[in-house]
Amino acid sequence: MESDTSAVGCVGVVTVATRGADGSGEVLISIRGGSEAYLAWSDEPLPKGRAVLVVRARGTRTVEVVPWDDRVTPLPKTS
Repeated sequence: MESDTSAVGCVGVVTVATRGADGSGEVLISIRGGSEAYLAWSDEPLPKGRAVLVVRARGTRTVEVVPWDDRVTPLPKTS
């Protein structure tokens, strides 16, 4: 399985809550001049709407994220 390392370091927003060790969620990431959806894993549960930073690629369109509080980086729109 090939990983999508281009997502590492990108900022996004949780669109489907993550459940920590109990399961993945989904994030919308600002990448390649647009926004793309990825499966997302996190160490702790993260609610929908939470800003996140991608810290690792797990495979094709699957990433690990951590909470992110940068107020300068624009987040993708999830409407």
